[in-house]
Amino acid sequence: MKYTRLTKEQLEELHPEFINFLATQSITASEWEMIKTNRPHVAEEEIDVFSDLVWEGVLQKVQYLENISANHMHLFYLAEKEMKLISVKVRNPGIDLSTSEGFAWFKKNWQSDYVDYLVASRAYSEDVSADKFRLIQEGAVITKGELYQWFDKIIE
Repeated sequence: MKYTRLTKEQLEELHPEFINFLATQSITASEWEMIKTNRPHVAEEEIDVFSDLVWEGVLQKVQYLENISANHMHLFYLAEKEMKLISVKVRNPGIDLSTSEGFAWFKKNWQSDYVDYLVASRAYSEDVSADKFRLIQEGAVITKGELYQWFDKIIE
């Protein structure tokens, strides 16, 4: 398995797609029930293959990721040839960016001496999707990129 197995909730949400996936392998509903009962390791392998296919599709489309913690924001733009990062660090110990109050403080004080910025870019490895997935595993979430785009305009 290249990525991680989808959660039970994710699999339930993707149930129609999973049925189509099984159909492409000529596995009927009754055969699937038999596989789950008599050969659970085969069922697990099928779920793993489906999970990887779903992740691969998502990773090919994702353009923006955000990883926000108490005093850092890492905003990623996943361009075609490289990953671009806008990193924000808040040096005010009383502020937690992961809370609505902390983020409200940041919106008012983004030009304060308590806020540091770093802009960087890095080429992908040979496996672009694995690079993106690693960021997600480290806590980044897929976004529409509003924060990144806002900062990008300011930095220009």
